[in-house]
Amino acid sequence: MTGKANTIAFLRQLPHPNSPEQKQPRYPLSVTESMALGRDPRCEVVLDPLLYRAVSRRHAEVSPVMGFDDPSNGRFWQICDLGSANGTYLNGQRVKGCKVLQAGDRIMLGQNGPEFLFECEISADPVPEPLPEKGAKLPALPIRKPPLRLTEPPPTRKPPPREHEHVSLTQLFPIFSTGRHLTTKAYLMPGITTVAFVVSLFLSVGTPQLFNMLLAGYLAGAAYYFIYQLCGKHKPWWLLMASAAITVLILISPVLSLFIYIFRDLLPGDIPKDDTSVSFPVLLVQMFFGAGLMEELLKAVPVLGTCLFGMMLRSPWREKYGVREPLDGILLGSASAVGFTLVETLGQYVPDIYKATLTAGEGAAQLASLQLLIPRVLGSVAGHMAYSGYLGYFIGLSVLRPRHRWRILLVGYLTASLLHTLWNVTGTISPVLLAVVGVLSYAFLGAAILKAREISPTRKENFATRFYQ
Repeated sequence: MTGKANTIAFLRQLPHPNSPEQKQPRYPLSVTESMALGRDPRCEVVLDPLLYRAVSRRHAEVSPVMGFDDPSNGRFWQICDLGSANGTYLNGQRVKGCKVLQAGDRIMLGQNGPEFLFECEISADPVPEPLPEKGAKLPALPIRKPPLRLTEPPPTRKPPPREHEHVSLTQLFPIFSTGRHLTTKAYLMPGITTVAFVVSLFLSVGTPQLFNMLLAGYLAGAAYYFIYQLCGKHKPWWLLMASAAITVLILISPVLSLFIYIFRDLLPGDIPKDDTSVSFPVLLVQMFFGAGLMEELLKAVPVLGTCLFGMMLRSPWREKYGVREPLDGILLGSASAVGFTLVETLGQYVPDIYKATLTAGEGAAQLASLQLLIPRVLGSVAGHMAYSGYLGYFIGLSVLRPRHRWRILLVGYLTASLLHTLWNVTGTISPVLLAVVGVLSYAFLGAAILKAREISPTRKENFATRFYQ
């Protein structure tokens, strides 16, 4: 009679290339419970989010294969990906669903992420001795405590007496220990910017034009920062501000007259005045040429210019300052839309409504201007930023896929122009339709951002996966 073979399995974490001196802990695997790996503190294996940014909160799971009878009484475990953003790899191959593990398998969470080695040990129960004859005297056996199984948790410790509890200095003054992480984890710079704008707004009370400029600038910056965080790619802020500034210069220069002459005089884009009544098909055509095609091409000029400028640079300056992928185009296109929105709102719509309501009094005119300014600037996320960012995606995609450049650019240009046209046309019909088109425009932009992150050559460096998995 022989004993049964028992399989004891472990996950051993291999040292990270950036921390070769890191310890190699072994995590015993249970024969009944699963083990989750990720950044979430509730996981059984918790990974440092600062060291492993590509790891999702609940990235993967190792679990025993239940209900499988093996003649040798051995046990099996499997690795399952939990829908992680950067994937789980088994021996270099991406895991789709679950894969049964074998001794020596290497598990990696994301490309160049933390790596684990699956290890198994086979142990056998001792062979039982034959039973003594009836009536024989049994020898006295020493009393031994059963050994603790490796898969069981260690015995719980009693909590220390309350009189030994204390409060540390860093608990009383958290900034002494966590202050160095404020810029990376607590949005310190946006907080400083907000405080600066708040103080400036207080100082500008009584000066309506300055107040409106500051408020519009802050709201536009906040809306753009939201898009920037969704994209998750670092781009020099001076380059993004230059994209907005170029658009502003075009709008206040004679170049705008050239755009108007081509799209509104030569082409059928003569936008009707407010008191002019036209049929819906005619309005649709006029808005498509006079607003959609014209304004989207105008806002794309800085993106196309940056693309051409980057082609003249060498690596790594080309990747840093040019347009090398769709995320670059989205960031620059949305920045260009910020400049367009500010000029259009502060230079056209706010003065027009101020003059129209001035007969009701100075206070009423200022209030009407403010009521128009806020939704127009905030709405740019589903308006000008959405159209320009979406077209920017196609400009970046044309660089990434140069063999299909003209087809890609044509599809992007026409789609962005059509969304812009629908927004302008539905605004004259129904607020409900206007809201539907706004949601649709933002959905198009959001889908483009997700796809751009998926196909990005710099995906492993993208910081958006820390927040949006």
